[in-house]
Amino acid sequence: MSGFVLADENWLTINVTGVPKKIEKNIFAHLGTLPDNDVQRRAFLFTVDDNTHDALESMGYYHAILDIDVKENDKGPWELSLNITPGEPVIIQWVDINFQGDMLQDNTFSLWLNSLKIKPGDTLNHGVYDSIKSQLITLALARGYFDGQYTKSEININRDLNTAQINLLFNSGKRYLFGDVHFEGSTLNDDIVESLIPFDADAPYATQLLTEFNRNLLNTGYFSNIKVLPQLDKIDTGVVPINVQLSPRPSHLIGVGLGADIGNSTENSVDPRVRVTWRTPQINRYGHNQETSAEWSPERPKILTTYTIPLTHPLDDQLKIKLGILRDTYGVTQDYDAEKRQFNNTGQLESRKYLVGLTRQRRSKSNWLHGYSVESIREFYNQLDTDFDPRFYLLGYNLTKTVRGDNSLDPKSGYRQTYSLEYADPSLGSTIRLVHLQARFKWVDTLFDKHRFVARMDLAANIVDKNDIDNIPPSLRYFAGGDQSIRGYSYQELGPYIDYINSEGGLSRQVVGGRYLAIGSVEYQYYLTPTWRVATFVDAGNAFDTQQFEPVVSVGGGVHWISPIGPIRMDLGFGLKETETVARSYRFHLTMGTDL
Repeated sequence: MSGFVLADENWLTINVTGVPKKIEKNIFAHLGTLPDNDVQRRAFLFTVDDNTHDALESMGYYHAILDIDVKENDKGPWELSLNITPGEPVIIQWVDINFQGDMLQDNTFSLWLNSLKIKPGDTLNHGVYDSIKSQLITLALARGYFDGQYTKSEININRDLNTAQINLLFNSGKRYLFGDVHFEGSTLNDDIVESLIPFDADAPYATQLLTEFNRNLLNTGYFSNIKVLPQLDKIDTGVVPINVQLSPRPSHLIGVGLGADIGNSTENSVDPRVRVTWRTPQINRYGHNQETSAEWSPERPKILTTYTIPLTHPLDDQLKIKLGILRDTYGVTQDYDAEKRQFNNTGQLESRKYLVGLTRQRRSKSNWLHGYSVESIREFYNQLDTDFDPRFYLLGYNLTKTVRGDNSLDPKSGYRQTYSLEYADPSLGSTIRLVHLQARFKWVDTLFDKHRFVARMDLAANIVDKNDIDNIPPSLRYFAGGDQSIRGYSYQELGPYIDYINSEGGLSRQVVGGRYLAIGSVEYQYYLTPTWRVATFVDAGNAFDTQQFEPVVSVGGGVHWISPIGPIRMDLGFGLKETETVARSYRFHLTMGTDL
């Protein structure tokens, strides 16, 4: 194997033969920067022998034979040739690592020892040895052993036997403790920010807990700038005080989101969506905050306000008050043309909903988010030429757990599982008795850095007397289609339908949604660069009733840009099946947001 390097000014070329690529690379690193004048070239050549042997010995080759040849050209660069016979490497005979001090009671160091890859029989590598020493010091500092030091660190090499013995003895001394936490810049009550501290007073020091503390402060949304600083220069009697510097976020934040569906489905060919979100991160010193979102799209304007009150913990225990007015469209309405013997689209099932809700969300130590809710909804819609306006008082319970492999906007791995149950009863003022069930799953994983997989599944059911089905409002029924459902079809256009005689005596058909939902999706994504990827997917399933299940499949692909504000996805889906209400369609979806 050989290597060839040319200086920018053509003063010297180097050719290395006789060693593997990794050793050759190490030799070039030891030789250093190539010369750019005659004086530097002669100085460079003077140290070639020593630097090359140092490079070989650092990787365990103490008996290498080096043949150096320099060709001094009158014109052009001089040529340096290094022909190397590396010989037999030095083999590690044993590795002896011992601890002293308080670290003996800290299981973290035992786990670190078990993770080490170095073992007897390996070729000696001084870089690996130095890395192990550095790792141990770094871990000790991260665990609060600020007085830790090596009392022995040596490699004994027997050149005759080509063996090496590694001996390390580290004395950690005592472990320091967390001291008082002092906050600067916060306008919240002390009990709110103090509840975010993930450690008790006088707890053993660990940078991992400081990282969690910083993340808690960030996740509240109250602060624009956060610094959690251990004051190592003020350590007193083994206690480390913590200084927290905070800057409140602006009083009001405005966000704008854009999206669009384009295609040849039952809806218009272009379905734009605009969302404006107004946030007040901190309303008062008790940590109250509000978020109001107004969404516009043809036929589907919505406005929803959520007022949040922290209870026992600003992140893990919250009371949310919701007020909303939402207009939505579902499925398709069609009239039969007797001359052409076909159904023609005439509109959609439209609904107008008024919502008042109260929810308490609590997060458990195992990261499950429990939600207990009471919602009052009144919904107005016309189905089969009949007006409906049922009222519901829903008692709900929601259970969610999200695990991310990292905290980025585009996590490489993770999963989310969500389960929800809502119950309405006439004795509590609801129009009918209803049990509303949903389960959603999403899984993300990345293999070999570039191959990302996303899978999801949605299952749902309404348990209700069959005579009361018409009184289930459309927002509580199940429809399929859209960028979060079955791509290739428009938003909520798929589901069971009913044929009926309209008010003019003609035959009409209306998609009214189903009591059940089953949808699955698998997507493969390949990273072209760290910020661009391509994707291909298969979506399948549908909303259905007991006696009317018509599964559909869509396939497609897209291009995703991992922008600084989150992934922006441009997906094109093709429906593979022509249903009774939807012809074979395609849809282009432009969306933004994280997968988890």
